[in-house]
Amino acid sequence: MKTIHSRLFTIILATIISISSSAQTDTSFHIIQLPIIYSKERTDLSIEYLKTRHGITQPTPTINPKMIVLHFTGFGTIKTIHEYFNSPTIEESRQINKKVSALNVGSHYLIDRDGSIYQLIPDTLLARHVIGLNYCAIGVENIGSEKEPLTEAQIISNAKLVRHLSSKYKIEYLIGHEEYIKFRNSNIWKETDPKYITIKTDPGKSFMEGVRYLTKDLNLKSNP
Repeated sequence: MKTIHSRLFTIILATIISISSSAQTDTSFHIIQLPIIYSKERTDLSIEYLKTRHGITQPTPTINPKMIVLHFTGFGTIKTIHEYFNSPTIEESRQINKKVSALNVGSHYLIDRDGSIYQLIPDTLLARHVIGLNYCAIGVENIGSEKEPLTEAQIISNAKLVRHLSSKYKIEYLIGHEEYIKFRNSNIWKETDPKYITIKTDPGKSFMEGVRYLTKDLNLKSNP
């Protein structure tokens, strides 16, 4: 399985893919349903998160998607990450995150190294995956890390998923997790504690270049 080695290779790959197939009409595009348990506890914690972290009071943990945030998991497999996200509460070792909310982290989608796409949470329910933006952001996690770089297949699947989601919702922004801090002083940013910031490096510059090349016709923004 090939991983990303250079910007040039990514651009060449993207050019080949964009010429030889259309993600809009690709019959191989398939989303596998692998839901985590969105229990009453998770629902209540999500409603609380919206109120305390984003200043949004509402009776349900629903979101209006206008952003897609791409990540890598940093560890694990589809099975272990699914199990990790399935708990409604965050683990004790993540003290910085736990201090601001007991709600566990999660994502709407999880993409394996072979490009298989799994949906864990419905698009319009809140998942905790990016500070300040969860109220409007669909999260996409990819199995991989800096030591285990994301693959060509994941670039292609992320691009197809972005295209699919953009056809369903009024998506304005496509960003990597590492880029979320750009939104800190914008109107779209909603985090009640200005000191609650963590530095991220995922999913990586080359990966984002590849996905953006394959979706450039959508004109999605990377800055507020």
